[in-house]
Amino acid sequence: MSVPTGADIEALCSKCGDVWHVVVAKVGEDIVRVICKECGAQHRYRNPKAPKGTTRRASSTTSAPRAAREPRVVQRFDTPAVQADLSKAVRTYKASERFVVGERVEHPTFGQGVVEVIEPGKMTVFFAVGRKMLVQAKGDGGGGGLSRPRPFEHPSAAAAAAPAAKAAEPADD
Repeated sequence: MSVPTGADIEALCSKCGDVWHVVVAKVGEDIVRVICKECGAQHRYRNPKAPKGTTRRASSTTSAPRAAREPRVVQRFDTPAVQADLSKAVRTYKASERFVVGERVEHPTFGQGVVEVIEPGKMTVFFAVGRKMLVQAKGDGGGGGLSRPRPFEHPSAAAAAAPAAKAAEPADD
């Protein structure tokens, strides 16, 4: 006898361990998906009465062996694209500073690296873990960037009243 879709059935829930479920989907006479009545999780049907290792899986392909996949080649870079300038000391990375190509940088997360490419406001640095895009100062370091505007100065009450008083006086001709 076949169990209809929507009927209650026993199945093991992988989330809460409950056994009472509702049949959601069938393929032919086989139950393939159920919903747990306890936690609402939807999963494939697992028959609690079936012995271990005897689950039947439908194969959509023939039993011919698969062709071996080509191994994926991961390109690794062991050396930076530019030579490090060893005449200068290693600088600690700060986003508010500017750097030059070939300069050595000490980053708190990635360690020591070499600056490879400079763009306005950013730079590419070669680290042992790979290349990383980091932020750097855009200006030339001479205060050419944005600065905080001066606060607006309100005229005092006495200074504001003086021009109004002068306008009210009759002009001497």
